[in-house]
Amino acid sequence: MGMFEKRRFRKFLVFVANFDENDPKTFEGVDPQSTSMRDVYRKFDLGQDVIDFTGHALALYRTDDYLDQPCLETINRIKLYSESLARYGKSPYLYPLYGLGELPQGFARLSAIYGGTYMLNKPVDDIIMENGKVVGVKSEGEVARCKQLICDPSYIPDRVRKAGQVIRIICILSHPIKNTNDANSCQIIIPQNQVNRKSDIYVCMISYAHNVAAQG
Repeated sequence: MGMFEKRRFRKFLVFVANFDENDPKTFEGVDPQSTSMRDVYRKFDLGQDVIDFTGHALALYRTDDYLDQPCLETINRIKLYSESLARYGKSPYLYPLYGLGELPQGFARLSAIYGGTYMLNKPVDDIIMENGKVVGVKSEGEVARCKQLICDPSYIPDRVRKAGQVIRIICILSHPIKNTNDANSCQIIIPQNQVNRKSDIYVCMISYAHNVAAQG
């Protein structure tokens, strides 16, 4: 990013930081309900590389559809990223210790507080439907009633259709990723336009600092 591009990008970030959807004085001629994000980028004369970075690495969009939509959502996403970074210091992201398995464990503890029941090692025999809606799950003669069911698609193969696919690669390294200042963790997002692909590439690195690997 050249010096002049940095100045333009800084002006854009200052605009986003000061933006308040309840204060028209901060709009600077932008209508958050009708002005597209493409027009906002054009207003600050931002280049394509900066647009790709902003939309995919800051606002975390997976496609460029947002460019022709009202800018309010994107501005709020960028503000959230910035405020999260300011709050936690080195990163706007949170990652649980001991791996993602801690997420359902946290849910189990919270569920117990509110009187919920966790059923472990129980097979799913049937998903109970009434009037076209899910009302429960049957397991070994017992029925757990519910208003909403969240499950893996493999439980209901006849009710899902393939809309896309994700290619995952797991790499075990003996060193941090290059050009990351030897960080113990990082999230690298490569926007699709930068590599002539139809999808972004996400690289997530975690380490002993998250209790998921031995040090070294």
